[in-house]
Amino acid sequence: MVRRLVSSVLCLVLAGLCLTLVLGVPPALASVHVYHERPGQTTLRSQQSLRDRKDRSWQAILFKRYRPDGLEGLYLRLVGFPGVVTVDPQQPLTVATGTLLGWQASPKLDPPTPVLPSNTNQYDMTAVMAELEKAIPLTLQVPLQGNGPSPVVGEIVVPPYAVQEWRELAAQTIDGLDADGS
Repeated sequence: MVRRLVSSVLCLVLAGLCLTLVLGVPPALASVHVYHERPGQTTLRSQQSLRDRKDRSWQAILFKRYRPDGLEGLYLRLVGFPGVVTVDPQQPLTVATGTLLGWQASPKLDPPTPVLPSNTNQYDMTAVMAELEKAIPLTLQVPLQGNGPSPVVGEIVVPPYAVQEWRELAAQTIDGLDADGS
């Protein structure tokens, strides 16, 4: 009786996994969130938990902030685990597609952020997102501080479903929001 029940549950789980693969449903997505931080300031944000090739955990937060006079900027903030990574705040982020396409995103803080901790840096993603035409996997080469002659990087692979969410965020405008921010 117990064996039959376990067998039935396993079959249902396997069938669900097969349907997910066949229908192409991506893993659970975070969504684009809207924050009214203060009067006249609205931020749209996507937050993803990703891992680099050395299995270190990172938070990747793509956001754009609107002020009364318009768009302030489109930024990617990468946050590594404190004490595990130290990001080089002066070096650009390299964004690669695995083909010949690639970009450099310059380090840039948004005006309300005076300084970031050593495990964090922020990059201007305006040009990258404007040129990214498809939801394809990306590799982010995060410049890290190290004690060697060659540059040290953390390589984070961004899956297509996260890139699609980033593209949606980049395309979304504040004009598309109604009064309650949804």
